[in-house]
Amino acid sequence: MQKIAAPCRRAAGVLVSAWMLAGAAGAALATPLPELRIDPAQISVSGISSGGYMAVQLHVAYSATFKKGAGVVAAGPYNCADGSVVYATGRCMAHDTSIPVSSLVSTTQSWATSGLIDPVSNLAGSRIYLFSGTLDSSVKTAVVDDLNSYYGAFVPAANILYKKDLAAEHAMVTDDYGSACSVKAEPYVNDCNFDLAGALLQQIHGPLNARNAAALGGSFIEFDQRGFVGGHAMAQTGWAYVPAACASGSTECRLHVALHGCKQNTADMGEQFVRNTGYNRWADTNNIVVLYPQTGVTATNSCWDWWGYDSADYAKKSGPQMAAVHAMVKHLAGGSATAALAAPGSLSTSNATASSMKLSWSAVPGAAGYVVYRNGGRRNATPLTSTTYTDSDLVAGSSYSWSVKAVDASGARGAASATATASTTGMTPVCTTTDNYSHTLAARAYALYGFTYAYGSNQAMGLWNIYITTTLKKTASGYYQIGTCY
Repeated sequence: MQKIAAPCRRAAGVLVSAWMLAGAAGAALATPLPELRIDPAQISVSGISSGGYMAVQLHVAYSATFKKGAGVVAAGPYNCADGSVVYATGRCMAHDTSIPVSSLVSTTQSWATSGLIDPVSNLAGSRIYLFSGTLDSSVKTAVVDDLNSYYGAFVPAANILYKKDLAAEHAMVTDDYGSACSVKAEPYVNDCNFDLAGALLQQIHGPLNARNAAALGGSFIEFDQRGFVGGHAMAQTGWAYVPAACASGSTECRLHVALHGCKQNTADMGEQFVRNTGYNRWADTNNIVVLYPQTGVTATNSCWDWWGYDSADYAKKSGPQMAAVHAMVKHLAGGSATAALAAPGSLSTSNATASSMKLSWSAVPGAAGYVVYRNGGRRNATPLTSTTYTDSDLVAGSSYSWSVKAVDASGARGAASATATASTTGMTPVCTTTDNYSHTLAARAYALYGFTYAYGSNQAMGLWNIYITTTLKKTASGYYQIGTCY
């Protein structure tokens, strides 16, 4: 048993290694998040469960950005958890004790006064849609009732629509996709013969054209989130749906951020939330760009941070996940927000390694900072104050192109610099996909106690036979690792 135990542990490790490499490859393939013409007065947010709590946080903390409004499904008042997981699972879900709404309102006002969040006056013109299913056993309707009371302190009652008469479990509700309405199970999307996405979008944005009942005419974009956040339980890639008119730049469009709930990110359920919850059909005929940020596998139950598992500042503008989503929004709207700043000059590369490159450029008068782009994709989440930047996560022996834009104090970007192109050191990876037995015959791997291991990295590849297929990436002479070449 001891001889088998070690290879088994190593075989289990190959699953983790393969997942990490696949994640890195996915990010490498991701399309840059575009800069589009977005009407700054038409930016809104919605979410379900933890995504509902995050939607409230974004709407309240960044009310100057999300002043159009919010849709909240199965969630409670702003900062309900007050940094406590006990409060989060108790009063903010089961409603086993009362939620101190008046105290949360006071905290909101205090934080706004101190500048930790935007002024609450921005909320007065917002339009709000709230939803609670009568069968919801995860977040009780009483919790959403308290959210209704909370919003009543800042938003006119005429601007709030609250639906709580549908016999639905804890799920994003549609009229044609998902589990039965009374089911609580993955993917937490239920067919209840009610178009929830359409209802909330129309409440927030007013009368809309009929949704697209045919094939969508826009594009789904999987983009690299690492240009907006590093770590903090966020996935390497997120998603966006861009209608054709918005992509062309011929039309100024609206923007809506749709936030998944716990156990609903792409690692858990693929693209079901992105593609099947109903937002895109309305977006397609109403020029609404839909942003689908994603939590990662390190997020607790894939949830958004609404009780402080990642940061004590989770509900403030300084909260890492909050700031990341807001940065994505500001980037998407970059086609509208331009500044009269010159292009950075003398962009050059130096200090190349197999995985990094140093960039340098000349300062721009009047600039508050700089944003770096690699192959069109943003690389730094917040503007740089220096005129140098070391880009990492590069592939050995590969060519890349960079450009830089100066930004003003509001984050509006100026003209792009000339492009600088350079290559990393080392060899270009070479990949071979075949069965494990053939890998050993070609000296890419070796066998030990019936298991196969890659030469160089010693990564476990599974059983030594002709039935297990593995892709090995050669990154140096005699060095192989599990991965994929692109």
